[in-house]
Amino acid sequence: MAASGMIIADKILHNGTIWCGYEEGTVEALAIWQGKVLAAGKAADILQLKGETTELVDLKGAFATPGLNDAHLHLISTGLSLKRIDATPAALPTLADLQEAIRAKAATLPKGEWILARGYDQTKLDIGRHPHKSELDQAAPDHPVYLTRACGHVAIANSYALKLAGVDENTAVPEGGLIEQQNGKITGMLAENAQDLVRAVIPEPSEEQIIEAIEDGGNMLLSYGITSCMDAAVGQIAGYKEIRAYNIAKRDNRLPVRTWVVLLGDPGKSVVPQCYESGLVSGVGDDMLTVGAVKLFLDGSAGGKTAWMSVPYHGDDVNNIGVQILSDEDLQAMVMDAHAKGYQLACHAIGDMAIEQLITAYEKALEAYPDPDRRHRIEHCGFSSDAQHQRMLKAGIYPCPQQVFIYDFGDAYISVLGDERARPSYPLKTWRDLGFKPATGSDSPVCHPNPFPNIYTMLTRKTWKGTVMDENQRVSIEEALQVYTEYGAFSQKMETVKGKLVAGQVADIAVFSRNMLEATPEEILSATQCIMTLRGGEVVYTR
Repeated sequence: MAASGMIIADKILHNGTIWCGYEEGTVEALAIWQGKVLAAGKAADILQLKGETTELVDLKGAFATPGLNDAHLHLISTGLSLKRIDATPAALPTLADLQEAIRAKAATLPKGEWILARGYDQTKLDIGRHPHKSELDQAAPDHPVYLTRACGHVAIANSYALKLAGVDENTAVPEGGLIEQQNGKITGMLAENAQDLVRAVIPEPSEEQIIEAIEDGGNMLLSYGITSCMDAAVGQIAGYKEIRAYNIAKRDNRLPVRTWVVLLGDPGKSVVPQCYESGLVSGVGDDMLTVGAVKLFLDGSAGGKTAWMSVPYHGDDVNNIGVQILSDEDLQAMVMDAHAKGYQLACHAIGDMAIEQLITAYEKALEAYPDPDRRHRIEHCGFSSDAQHQRMLKAGIYPCPQQVFIYDFGDAYISVLGDERARPSYPLKTWRDLGFKPATGSDSPVCHPNPFPNIYTMLTRKTWKGTVMDENQRVSIEEALQVYTEYGAFSQKMETVKGKLVAGQVADIAVFSRNMLEATPEEILSATQCIMTLRGGEVVYTR
């Protein structure tokens, strides 16, 4: 029983292994008070904080960690995609499967209604190439079909969709985009900014549908022990309406996870002017919903051969070095403007040329308006060089990768780039050793938010096929958990708020069925589950 004058815990977790952080290690019990960690330590000491109203949570030997932080995903898109055709290789491995799923969906919809699908990867599809518009026409001739590649940077539209969008062989290709033609005929494949031609005629979701997507996507994250995330391009689907939807979701208790919103800043689509006018600059908000950074897209994806590289991709098109989306001049002006307004930036750059372009823009902005702790981020940062790392260190620029890309796409990288360039990509250990504090994430719906493949790859550097991508970049399980918790909080400038289970930080806790500190990577990948999730000391998910 708590001694008089001592704070009485609201809740005590005990009878399990509780990993509090990389430096803190494990404890036997943890006390929670008013949504925050009160104390952690030996069970005998912590149970002294028990009073008549204290709730005891028996972990029954389970393993608890700080709530995971998916430091780069698209929460609204993740929620919306739950209602679309799942075209991932696991769900639809062949073209025939894909066509059948589209045909089945068409049978449930009135003619002329849109069919949206996402997740195919041509390198894993049985045909080994992108589907052709005619193949989508066969499945649904009377419906517009829009099939997005896993990466989100490439899509296939059928003839009906292209007709609605007014896209044909004579359509001008938007700057920073690609409309594929073969033998003088369009194939239906659109990349980067050219996707906007079709997206513009797809009906925009309503505010209620966006709130529902935030709720559905967030609840899915909680089921994996993920209590915090970054939404990586708010405004991409429905503009400023998404900002309103987030705030209403929070007000109405429909925001399941702590969300760090990153504002889309791309030309013609930017929500930054409206946000700035409303006073929504980096750091505004609270622990539940925070304005994070501004996002610009500089290139595409490596697997889709649209990431901007200094050396061409392997394959038929010997001159293909990917897509440069913004000119140096435009990028530098936009980065300077956002930086001068007080925004952190978190821009998409995967290829070494895009990374180079972004570092230069950040350096110029930081020179003009010095701020040693602005923490500008390079999202993905897949193919960076040692020389670039030194410049990033000097300027205080941070890589924000997704290690699960190695698991899902590593073999595709080898096929389009060759061993020498592909295997050392996303060099987690190198970044860690240099002191970058790299976070991790899923980029969902690009990859599934399930954290176990992500952790498995950090430990093994293995792809889904078992290919080892540079074993020198492996880290320990404690390091992997630090990446998923503490470093995620650091990337959001919230390391004093969350990321560890220490006194004063939020009591966001993930409870897993297996002690990951003692499990093999294979056991973590395929035989571990999240069994309970707490956010702010409240149980928000149980399996």
